[in-house]
Amino acid sequence: MLGSYRFPFSVGVVALVLTFVSGPSYGQLRFDRGQNVQPVFEGWERNSDGTFTMVFGYLNRNYEEMPEAAVGPNNAFEPGPADRGQPTRFYPRRQQFVFRVPVPADWGEKDLVWTVTSHGKTDRAYGTLMPSWEIDDGVIKANRGSGASGFPSDNQRPVVSVQEGSEFTVTLPRTLVLTAVVSDDGVPGPRPERPPQTDPREIAFRQTLGRLPSPNNQAIVSARTAHETGLGLTWMHYRGPGEVSFDPMTARIEGGRGGEVVTTVTFTEPGTHVIRAYADDSINTTPFDITVQVQ
Repeated sequence: MLGSYRFPFSVGVVALVLTFVSGPSYGQLRFDRGQNVQPVFEGWERNSDGTFTMVFGYLNRNYEEMPEAAVGPNNAFEPGPADRGQPTRFYPRRQQFVFRVPVPADWGEKDLVWTVTSHGKTDRAYGTLMPSWEIDDGVIKANRGSGASGFPSDNQRPVVSVQEGSEFTVTLPRTLVLTAVVSDDGVPGPRPERPPQTDPREIAFRQTLGRLPSPNNQAIVSARTAHETGLGLTWMHYRGPGEVSFDPMTARIEGGRGGEVVTTVTFTEPGTHVIRAYADDSINTTPFDITVQVQ
């Protein structure tokens, strides 16, 4: 069990019929914009105090467009508070293990439903505590492309903070300069160097990734950066209007145990923004949120 999508079986059956009846498969088409966002339930984690944590991500079907859906009718959880810390900006393609939602020990068999409406289409992810959806470091590692076995049992989550604080006010066109402080236990460490690729298909795929702007393959860029040294940092625009750029957006931490990364953040629109720094040890990520009032 890899703990990613939770789609009903009937969807696959319909797709199969369309492939044989209608000719060419739509799965081969690339859409830069105009497509919907599919929220995804990744699985749940067991906490030491008897409570649980449900983990969510999403698939933005666009290769370029980053739809925005403010918390409310188009982006909400139920039952309970509509705002469970979900993103309102959606980076292109598959973004895994984006945020976590705690639920009490007596949650039982209820579903926690995340609903997102974009481009006129409403999609839902159903969080459940069914035993088959329990995840651990091995599941996360497998989903992030590191293989399904051999994960270290003593891995600790990385730690990240920002020297300057967590709340700021910026007046355009000024930028914001932030110093992220990242540390880790050094486990699992850098991935062993792979031999040079000889498969033409793999070479072509990696060349394509290299040509994409970093937001378009964010999950892949983040994991690849962390694999190089065992520890990396990635910034994302989590909530807020307009565009936010980071220089640099991703950085590896030499030595794999700790260091500082200075990043310049540029905003295009006034409003309340949440930007998020992820510390990444190539298995787990730890977020640190900053709220910026842009005037």
